[in-house]
Amino acid sequence: SGLEEVTNPSEMMLAGRSNNVPGSAVVSSLEGTRPMLIEIQSLVCVTNFAVPRRMATGVDYNRLSMLMAVLEKRVGLQLYNYDAYLNVVGGIRLDEPACDLGIAAAVASSFKNLPVCNDCVVIGEIGLTGEIRAVAQVDKRISEAIRLGFKSIVIPEGNMKMARQINNTAGAAIIPVSNLQEALEIIFK
Repeated sequence: SGLEEVTNPSEMMLAGRSNNVPGSAVVSSLEGTRPMLIEIQSLVCVTNFAVPRRMATGVDYNRLSMLMAVLEKRVGLQLYNYDAYLNVVGGIRLDEPACDLGIAAAVASSFKNLPVCNDCVVIGEIGLTGEIRAVAQVDKRISEAIRLGFKSIVIPEGNMKMARQINNTAGAAIIPVSNLQEALEIIFK
């Protein structure tokens, strides 16, 4: 019948998502000016080779390597003897740094074998010192997460002023974080 409109792409992208499974995190990304909630999956396992294997589908391989180095140095995760596989569900390509916290959360979740809280969306760019940096258009990202019923939204502390202006009648918890260690402690509660 030809092309058909996808009225809710975020809902479609999250349709087959498993609950309470380690290695999965939901991020809020922008496609143009439209916010989309997307699942990032990671599998971290002991390597059988001298050099651990790193594979990324849907994100830049070098970005994954850098974020894993930050997880090692700033959070203390011993990832140097582990293979890491990362996939963005649905074939979407994520090029914006606002998805860094979701990538790191998925990797840490798989490594620790702890699920990220099921009703949680994470937003934030990660710097080399482990700080969580503010992102653009956080209001649209948060509104999309609230619209889809997520109860916890982890955002950079630098975006909190903008977040206070959002109509949050659903009562979602908007949680500001300043560094990666703090973010992971909240995400794994």
